Formats: sequence, C-alpha cells, structure tokens
Amino acid sequence: MKKAVLIPDSFKGTMSSEKIISIMKERILAYHPQCEIVSIPVADGGEGSVDAFLTALGGEKIHVRTKGPWGEEIESFYGMLPDGTAVIEMAASAGLPQVGDRKDPSKTTTYGVGELILAAAKAGAKRLVIGLGGSATNDAGCGAAAACGVSFLDKDGNRFVPVGETLDKIERIDITTMDESVKALPITAMCDIDNPFYGPTGAAAIFGPQKGADEAMVALLDGKMKHLAQVIGKELSIELQEIPGSGAAGGMGGGMKAFFGARMQMGIDAVLDITGFEKLASGADMIFTGEGKIDTQSLRGKVVIGVARKARKMNIPVIAVVGDIGDDIDAAYDEGVSGIFSTNRVAIPYKEARTRAESDMKLTMDNILRFMKRMAI
Repeated sequence: MKKAVLIPDSFKGTMSSEKIISIMKERILAYHPQCEIVSIPVADGGEGSVDAFLTALGGEKIHVRTKGPWGEEIESFYGMLPDGTAVIEMAASAGLPQVGDRKDPSKTTTYGVGELILAAAKAGAKRLVIGLGGSATNDAGCGAAAACGVSFLDKDGNRFVPVGETLDKIERIDITTMDESVKALPITAMCDIDNPFYGPTGAAAIFGPQKGADEAMVALLDGKMKHLAQVIGKELSIELQEIPGSGAAGGMGGGMKAFFGARMQMGIDAVLDITGFEKLASGADMIFTGEGKIDTQSLRGKVVIGVARKARKMNIPVIAVVGDIGDDIDAAYDEGVSGIFSTNRVAIPYKEARTRAESDMKLTMDNILRFMKRMAI
C-alpha cells in the first residue's frame, strides 16, 4: 500500500477523530513504512469542528470577545483557513457547556454567534461555514441575525433582540439592515438532522429537554416557533416548516436559511468540499473511515456513506472501522463501502467497550492490515 486516506468520524464518548487517525496511522506505518498517509479529521459541526478543519488544512484560530448564551462577555473564536474560508462552531458562543446548570432555552441567545459571523466577515472572509451543533438556545438564530444588523420589530415598531420566550413578539422583520459585509458572504450551514422548525419532531420538542425545557416550556417554545415561522412566511416568503433541518440547533437551521440565505449541507459533504477530498485522495490505494455505529440512520449520508460515495466515483476501495454494526446495513456496500469491521472484539456492552476503545481500535486495524499484507494489498 503506497497511499492511504484516513477520514473517520469520532466515536462519541470514546475517541476523537484525531485520536482514531493517530491509531490508524501508527498501525499502517508498522506494516507499510513508506506509505503516504493523508489525514482528514472529521468535523460534525459541534464542539471541536474548528480545530478539526485547522488540523486538516492549516490556518489560524482567531479569538474574539463575544456575548455568551446569557449575554455575558466571553472569550470565543473562529477559524480562518488558508483559502479565506471562515469556520464557526455555534457552540463556541452559544453552547451547552457555557450555561452549566443554568439551562433555560427560553432566555438564552445566539447573539454571540452573530458577532463571530460579523467578525469573520469584517476580517475579509471569502465564505463561511457554520456548524450547527451543541447549542443551548431556542431562538431560531434571531440573536445571531440581530448581531449582524437584521431588525426585529414588535407591534409598536420597536426594535428588539428576540429570545425563545419573545419570538411571538415579532411582527416585522427587515433584513435590508443587515451589515453589507455579511450580506456578501456565501454561507454554508453544516447540519446532519432533518427535523422541521416546529411540531412534534421540531426544534423545541426534540431538543428542548436536553437544554433544560420541561413539558410546559416545550409547548410554550413550540407555539412561539410556529408564530415566527408564520411571520417569516409573510415577511420573507420562506416556508421554514417545509425545509428539512430548519429545526436544527433550536431553529438555527431555519434562521440561517431565512436571515442569511445559507445553504444547508450534511456535515461530511461540507468536510469533503472544504478539504478538497478528491484531490487529496487522488491515487490512494485505500480509504479508511468509520463511526461509532453504522446503522440505517448512517445510510442517510453520514460520514462513512458520504466518504464512500465520493470514493466509488474515484474507484478507491473503502474500509469502515466502526464501534458497532446495526442490522440492515447492506445498502452501504452499494454506496461504495468495501468492508465493515467492528472494533467490539469481545461483544461487550458499550459501557465496558468504551474503556478499551483505543486498544480495540489498534488490534482491529492490526488484523485488517495483517490480512491485507498477506493478500499483498
């Protein structure tokens, strides 16, 4: 094997993408010392996405003072890649870790995320990629839009910054007041879910409880999201409820679409585009990918399938090394996966398996490479 590409997702709760890559690389070089290794850490849009892109492509982490989810001043950041792409993870200014025990999606704001967008635009970013993950908010991105100059007006014509509990106070929206540098910025929103804006599978119902919403608050927030969707339909002629993923990150998916004109894209597709995957993988003998568990949900286009679809067009075999294998995943082979191997070598529950994840990954890679060496692959 002369060239291998390593592009695994993290195994949530056990190993980061970078850690998995380091184990894969060490084992490959043990069998093929001259092999060229191309490492592409995967960013899923949540915490660590900026670092993953910077590790893969280089660039600079730029620190910025912004408002946090409770409106307090915090130290935040974004990444600027060598080609002028700015990468933002909304969790850097509106994330669950920042609220600690003060979880209340009716009052938290994405205003700081907008400050990051504005800072990147003012710094000369040519395009922006924002990861929608790990949020502590349910303001549909109104805070972020307000920070970038969008005007939200109540029934008396007063301008204000909406939060989850005041979305129903919005009567008019004026996006013409948005900062010109932000208006000119092409934006891609990384989103791996397809939840609608409101309703039983919407932003508040599905993600509100993990952000601190009880049953009564979920119902309250959901009604206010429905009101906002109606106003956006009237004011901006966008039917958010019909857009898959509009409910992502407390409705931030819908807000990015409505206020910023963002393009929604699966996380792995954004990674493949931004890293220039086809160029990096050109001439590779093998691609190693993986995720914590491959199942029917993975077939929607998560990391393994996203990679395999690209690799199939390039006629490069793909090996998926995963923590666990679900039922009914044969379609993965049709998408371009050559083989799927589980690291759960002794068939134990996740609680036990996670404590030995690194050693099991090493041993699984060793078995695969031993076989490949024997078969002169």
